[in-house]
Amino acid sequence: MDKELDEALESSGAVLIKGPKWCGKTRTAEEHAASVLLMQDPNNTERYKSIADSAPSLLLEGPTPRLIDEWQIAPILWNGVRFEVDRRGENGQFILTGSVTPKDDSTLHTGTGRITRLSMRTMSLFESSESNGEVSLMSLFSEGADVKGKSTLTINSLAFALARGGWPLSIGEKESVALRRAYDYVDAVVEIEVSTVDGVERNPTRIRNLMRSLARNVSTMAKMTTIREDMEGDDIVSDKTISSYMNALRRIFVVDDLSAWCPAVRSKTAIRTSPKRHFVDPSIAVALLRLSPERLLKDFKTFGLLFESLCVRDLRVYAQAIGGNLLHYHDKNDLEADAIVQLKDGRWGAVEAKMGVKEIEEAAKNLIKLKNKIDTDRMCPPSFLMVLTATEYAYRRKDGVLIVPIGCLRD
Repeated sequence: MDKELDEALESSGAVLIKGPKWCGKTRTAEEHAASVLLMQDPNNTERYKSIADSAPSLLLEGPTPRLIDEWQIAPILWNGVRFEVDRRGENGQFILTGSVTPKDDSTLHTGTGRITRLSMRTMSLFESSESNGEVSLMSLFSEGADVKGKSTLTINSLAFALARGGWPLSIGEKESVALRRAYDYVDAVVEIEVSTVDGVERNPTRIRNLMRSLARNVSTMAKMTTIREDMEGDDIVSDKTISSYMNALRRIFVVDDLSAWCPAVRSKTAIRTSPKRHFVDPSIAVALLRLSPERLLKDFKTFGLLFESLCVRDLRVYAQAIGGNLLHYHDKNDLEADAIVQLKDGRWGAVEAKMGVKEIEEAAKNLIKLKNKIDTDRMCPPSFLMVLTATEYAYRRKDGVLIVPIGCLRD
């Protein structure tokens, strides 16, 4: 994220870092800022809001880059930043951070051409030093790239990393403290964050039930009707209520669904466009399901779904770092790829996330089937086909499919 932020400050007047609370936005931004305005400072919040209402430019004065942390507390600051960027005519003036997407407001300028947006997620396994990074995702887009490596991440370590999550404050903490933080995060979302996002009071029990249903359906394309039926029980919940709760969870960056990829294919195969259900960090699902590393090791079906979600989190971080995007593929014949890494120049690679050795063969065959379906007269052939695993060794199979442990991957 440091590299992305430096590059964005060189090319834009202001940079917005958006993402969930506790993912390290403020701490990262402070490393690059020459002055800081903390809008959440309880000793000054009301005073800052009052100044913003009458003379927002006063809050923007200071050495640059100036960090405005949690700017959405006083939304008028957005237009103030845009105006100051235009007036000064220089790059690298402001860094904005936000854990909430404000409600649509016609008075807020889009910021296009002035404010670059960066998404920040929780830490990947490479960032937490649990992946040794011997296999670079970017290198896989080079023809004939060599793939080799050996992961030291054991299945027990992986279960712990999944339950702990990529929350920066939890990295390096003793197990009891680290695992408790994911539970605390869920409790904060349920009891406080979902209602404070827009001042609309919401039923905490229903929020928790909705999030538990999403956790039970993680890494699937479960429709909202399925989610609603799963969470209802004796409590009838309207579509409007579900929609309101889901929008609130998206606005605080808790829900992070994976969109579908619609490539050019040779046949008239119907491609499903539903997103796959994911949280911004798989530890949220673990906490909602009241699981522990020990219980994950006894339930490999659930472990497998959560492992896929962990792989999606890391691939999103790595794809963003190399200027790419992450999607998923699924057609009417149930041929799928858990993740598609697509670069801006059209190059792409397909990934299946499978924990064990027994699943690799079928995953490799499915990836080759997908490769053969693509109309290469209309788009690029895949740069790579990869099975991302919880195993030990990285290597290239005779059929060209790459086997890469999650404990070896980096951007």
